[in-house]
Amino acid sequence: MTTFEIWLLAISLAMDCFTVSITSGIIMRRICWRTFGIIAFFFGLFQAAMPVIGWFSATRFRHLIESYDHWIAFGLLAFLGGRMIKEGFADEDTDRFDPTRLKVIITLAIATSIDALAIGISFAFVGMNSFISILSPITIIGFTSFIFSLAGSLIGVFCGKQFNLRMEVWGGLVLIFIGTKILIEHLFLS
Repeated sequence: MTTFEIWLLAISLAMDCFTVSITSGIIMRRICWRTFGIIAFFFGLFQAAMPVIGWFSATRFRHLIESYDHWIAFGLLAFLGGRMIKEGFADEDTDRFDPTRLKVIITLAIATSIDALAIGISFAFVGMNSFISILSPITIIGFTSFIFSLAGSLIGVFCGKQFNLRMEVWGGLVLIFIGTKILIEHLFLS
């Protein structure tokens, strides 16, 4: 993966964090730097940690599935991208949650980072064989999620419910594009 693709991937993964942070800002209705910082920290932390967990797990059994690993990477990215697109067009959940509670923040951080776990698995399948090789991508993913979470919280406060872009759709399309590129490279260019 190129650095540009890693940044696109990081932005795609950060879309869930961004959306949840907008919702948090809308609910809070005021700037609370401490809470926004805690939200951004945990979202960035989990977005960076989950790929490591996925990569570590996948590297242990990679030798068993090397001949079709590109299909797995494509399938995971296409599935996640499709799910993000579907969620982007779904109706907003009207349930309220308290974004100031640490338990809620950690639960949301885990829920928004499940996709990153699958990305970590795909890292192992595209030849990232050492922890050093995934260090840069996980740093970029964590940093991007942190920044997007802060920005989302502020946008939520300032724009409220009028901000209605389908950011998950764009993130899903990017994931599908990257998965397709991996598949094409392995089938036709190797």
